[in-house]
Order: sequence, then C-alpha cells, then structure tokens
Amino acid sequence: MADPDPTDQTGTAGAPGGIVELDDPDDPRLADYRDLRDVELRKSLEAEHGLFLAEGEKVVRRAIEGGHEARSFLMAPRWLDGLADVLGRSSAPCYVLSESLIEQVTGFHVHRGALASLRRRPLPPVDDVLAGARSVLVLEDLVDHTNVGAVFRSGAALGFDAVLLAPRCADPLYRRSIKVGMGAVFSTPWTRIPDWYDALPDVSRRGFTTVALTLGPDSVPIEEAVAGVDRLALVLGSEGHGLSSRWEASADRRAVIPMAAGIDSLNVAAASAVACYAAARR
Repeated sequence: MADPDPTDQTGTAGAPGGIVELDDPDDPRLADYRDLRDVELRKSLEAEHGLFLAEGEKVVRRAIEGGHEARSFLMAPRWLDGLADVLGRSSAPCYVLSESLIEQVTGFHVHRGALASLRRRPLPPVDDVLAGARSVLVLEDLVDHTNVGAVFRSGAALGFDAVLLAPRCADPLYRRSIKVGMGAVFSTPWTRIPDWYDALPDVSRRGFTTVALTLGPDSVPIEEAVAGVDRLALVLGSEGHGLSSRWEASADRRAVIPMAAGIDSLNVAAASAVACYAAARR
C-alpha cells in the first residue's frame, strides 16, 4: 500500500495527475482502494500509510474543500463531469474504470461512484481545537464508526464548534464514518485527548461546563442541565455501558433525556442529536 511510483502516475497529457484510464483491477496503482470491507486491515494500513478514503461526490468535494491533499481519485466515467472542477484543482491522478471493475477492486458496489485517497494531517493540540469554541462534544470510547460519523453530523448541524475524542474512540476518518457524517469531520475541528483520566477536569479548567449524558441517580433533564451554560462540553459515552465511572463522576453536571413507555435510553447517535438540539436552544 505504498505510494505508487510517480513514473506510473501519468495522465493523458503526459504530466503528473490527470485522467488515467485503467482496465486491470489488479493494477498496483489502485492499492489504496483494496479490501475496503476488511475493517481491521484498513485501520492498520491507513494508519501506517497516513491516508484515508472519502466516498461519494459530495464527500470527496468537501474533503478537498476542507484542505485535504489527495493522493489519487478513483471513479467511473459518469462521475468525471460532476467533479471536473475538483480534479482540475488537484495534481493527483484520477484513475477511471468501469463500475464493475471498481467493484472488483474495492470488494463492493460503490453506488456513489467516486472515491478519493487523501493524506492524513497531524492532529492539532486541544488548545487549538477549543480556541473560540462555545459548544463542544466530548466522546468516550465510541467504537462504532457509524455512530461517530452520526455524532459529528448532529454536532455540525446543530451548531457545535468542535469535537474531542478519548484515545479509544473509533476513527472519524474511517470511510464509513465520513460517509455517514456527510463529511462533517472536514469542517468541524477535532482531535484526540491525550490524558483519558483527567480529560473532563482539564476541559473544565479551560472554561467549559462539562455535562455528561448518563442515567446516574443525580441526573437532571438535559434542558435543565444546559440552562444558563455559556461554554458547554456535552459528554457522551460508549454504545454498551455508557460513560465510565471516572468520567461520570468528574463531569460538572449529569443530564438525562426524559423518556416514556419504559424506555430508559437511546442509541448514542440518536441521543447526541436530541442533546445537541436541546443545547443549541439554551
């Protein structure tokens, strides 16, 4: 999965980049796009080679507009016109194959037709992510990529300024996460928290009121918990057991979404949307 040989990245005009029509799904220049359904393999390979993938015309466009540098593009012919302006701004090659051959490369039908391999950037410091922020999401150990993407999307849609992730959270730049989040990760500042144990006290020291979504006995309705809060850090826990006892206890306030009909909780993605909406109305 190493970078292709630059001598092989020649477009139709003979210069780096450009349109490169291929008819062999085993072409080594397509290495970035193989085995997309193997989550564990992709996680290790993408981290090792400093890349991530974006899928779909809108998401690819948002990645480039967000300042990410493309390594290459892969698409069926019918998507070339819609992304012509994006391709024109990049020096990366665009590999063009039929949809059936793309499916052989990726292992599934790419119904949105376009993919891009992009270079990862170093994660910014927490101070830079929180600078000027008023509403922040803090995520502890969400392991499902779909949920992480949905939380980013809810936060972006409802006016949250940044996202902080505990060290064991799923990768927001994993293809599935990006796709579900519709590229919100490209417009929302985010980073990982280096110190899990004192993460919430540290956020509080930076001027935020940390409000943990939990079923704890001292939790109050979310509207009450966020009322009057200027700089808010809304804290969400993992899909299974929710927040750890350390994070639940070290939050400034604890909040719950009132439920009916004997249901005590929502999926974390749905809960994030409800809580973000309540917080946006504060």
